[in-house]
Amino acid sequence: MARPLIAGNWKMNTTQAEAVALASAIAAQAGQFERADLLVCPPYVYLSAVATAIGDAPVALGAQDAYHEPSGAFTGEISTGMLLDVGCRYVILGHSERRHTLGETNEIVNQKLKVALQSGLIPIVCVGELLEEREAGRTAAVIREQVTGSLAGLTTTDATRVVIAYEPVWAIGTGKVATPEQAAEVHADLRKLLAEEYNPEVAGEIRLLYGGSVKPDNASELLAQENVDGALIGGASLKADDFLAIAAAG
Repeated sequence: MARPLIAGNWKMNTTQAEAVALASAIAAQAGQFERADLLVCPPYVYLSAVATAIGDAPVALGAQDAYHEPSGAFTGEISTGMLLDVGCRYVILGHSERRHTLGETNEIVNQKLKVALQSGLIPIVCVGELLEEREAGRTAAVIREQVTGSLAGLTTTDATRVVIAYEPVWAIGTGKVATPEQAAEVHADLRKLLAEEYNPEVAGEIRLLYGGSVKPDNASELLAQENVDGALIGGASLKADDFLAIAAAG
C-alpha cells in the first residue's frame, strides 16, 4: 500500500509573508513524518517563495491548477512547464470550486490532466457530489461520470500516476464532514470503478484522498478507513499545527 499523502490546499489565502512562515513551520517538523508524504499547494504568486522556504525538507510543492496549453496568448493562465520551473511536483485539477464556480467540465479537466501527465507532474483530480445530488441518491452516478470523463483516454500506465481526491461539495468549507462510513463507501466505489476501467492492480496503486472539512479531531477516524489513502485539506492546512496533527493521524 502506498504511503498516505497529506496535501494542503491553501486556496486564495495568505500573504507572501504568511505563506513563507507557514511553509517554514511545516518544513521544520516534516522530518518526523516518515510514514506520510506531505504536500503544500499555495497560490501561484507564492510558489517560488514557498519553494525556497521548504528548501531540502521532505515537503512537496504543488499548484492549484494549470492550463492545457504549453504557452501562447492565454492571458492569466499558467502552464505546466512554468509550474515545473518553480519546483512543483503536483497539481490539483478539477477542484469543485473550479467545476461549480468557474464552470470547468470533465472535458476541460481531461485536457489539463493529459498535459500534466505529459509534463511529468502528478495530478490530483478532484471529484464530488453536490448536496442535492447526494439527497437524490445520485452520489455514485455523479462520481462515475466525473471519474470516467476526467480520466478518459488514459492508459493503465498513466492512470497509476494519478491521485484522486473525493471531496463531497457539501462538506467543503462548511464545517460539515462526511461520516467515516460515507467516506469509506464512496472510496470503495471509486476503487471498484477504477478496477472496472483498468484492472484491480492499477486500482490498488491509485491513491484516493478524502477532502472536505478534515480537521485534527476527525482525521484519525477518516484516515483509518479502508481505501482512504490520505487527505486533501483546506482550511486546516492554513495552520501548521493543525496540518501536522492531521499528518500525524495519517
